[in-house]
Amino acid sequence: MNLPLIGPISFTDFKHPGFFVFFILVAALIVLYILVQRARAQRMLRFANMELLESVAPKRPSRWRHLPAILLVLSLTLFTIAMAGPTNDVRIPRNRAVVMLVIDVSQSMRATDVEPSRLAAAQEAAKQFADQLTPGINLGLIAYAGTATVLVQPTTNRDATKAALDKLQLADRTATGEGVFTALQAIATVGAVIGGGDGPPPGRVVLMSDGKETVPSNPDNPKGAYTAARTAKDQGVPISTVSFGTPYGYVEINDQRQPVPVDDEMLKKIAELSGGDAYTASSLEQLKEVFTSLQEQIGYETIKGDASVGWLRLGSVILAAAALAALLINRRLPG
Repeated sequence: MNLPLIGPISFTDFKHPGFFVFFILVAALIVLYILVQRARAQRMLRFANMELLESVAPKRPSRWRHLPAILLVLSLTLFTIAMAGPTNDVRIPRNRAVVMLVIDVSQSMRATDVEPSRLAAAQEAAKQFADQLTPGINLGLIAYAGTATVLVQPTTNRDATKAALDKLQLADRTATGEGVFTALQAIATVGAVIGGGDGPPPGRVVLMSDGKETVPSNPDNPKGAYTAARTAKDQGVPISTVSFGTPYGYVEINDQRQPVPVDDEMLKKIAELSGGDAYTASSLEQLKEVFTSLQEQIGYETIKGDASVGWLRLGSVILAAAALAALLINRRLPG
């Protein structure tokens, strides 16, 4: 049997709260039952001869005689709740969403502070994300450094995405804003041709990077990362950012060690401006956990589902119990 709602109930959990007016009828039945019981007791007290009263009612009435009425009232209460249309949260897989995975392939991703390297770990975790993502979601892939390139247009073919991830190549500079703008354009293009709904499919950008934007130098410039994040907000496309790496990363450039510490703050600001969430990871295991969390968040949506069946079943069981108790205790149906 499906159990009724668990936890606090409010009127916003019901589709037809107007049916709660029937609680007035339930309350009236309770009052009527009490009045009938009192009237019955008063009629019995009219016998002046107590010996005659004992012969008419040799036994004191058992309190169990009220059980059928109590069960009847309880069943009516449950039926009223069922008619009011209780709801509960139901998670269902998304089938029309478009997700763009945007990965930084700048030279700092060569750092080995995350074994075997930041890029290799990102490739492994991203392929896991592609495998776990709800099959009906369209997943695309963008790689960016100084420029952004769409490697895979949004598709449900996960093999294409995984094959492209294996071929990622490092390049110079970091144009985060261009990566986001390219993703937004891909989402808009695919959204214009995907049917099956009243509006465009929901979009999401998953941006994974380890460092600060270098092109342009000011993220508030027209092509900067913060401008792109605000544009994403305007288009209703949240950006989930994943900052990946440690403060101790470095790369070798011309035989010199160049520090490339992870920059969490810029990615947090991008997520905040777009209405998305920011995540951090400093190991492959943490990165996989982040992508698993993202898959759960992106791959499913929570809707209000009908929960009245549980209340109806429970009410029916208690109503049957009321009838059985009446036959066993009072030798008649409650009423």
